[in-house]
Amino acid sequence: MNFKDLLAYKKAFHLAMEIFEVSKTFPKEEKHSLTDQLRRSSRSPCAQIAEAYRKRQYPKHYLSKLSDGDAENSETQVWLAFAYACKYLERPKYLHLHALSLEVGNLIGNMMKNPQKFGVKK
Repeated sequence: MNFKDLLAYKKAFHLAMEIFEVSKTFPKEEKHSLTDQLRRSSRSPCAQIAEAYRKRQYPKHYLSKLSDGDAENSETQVWLAFAYACKYLERPKYLHLHALSLEVGNLIGNMMKNPQKFGVKK
């Protein structure tokens, strides 16, 4: 299996791409602040999942990478809340993206709670 086949990776990638598209509509003055922060934090879980999967032979590294990805996913939720509060996102879009982020968090959590299902040796 390749890390790109993991459901958590696929969902995280999808979320990051949706955020990329919607953030194109944010005001220009947000380019170097909210827009960049939101894009970076939403992309990080994909990279962390990929790194964790490659570190499966080292259980502590595996969990550390996934923990970092989960934290970045939580950061994404904060930036989404700011985008909504600043009225850059309509409520339905905010709720949709937030729900996707929660799903990504649950999938990462499942990978952390069940490392043996992902080839991690004890």
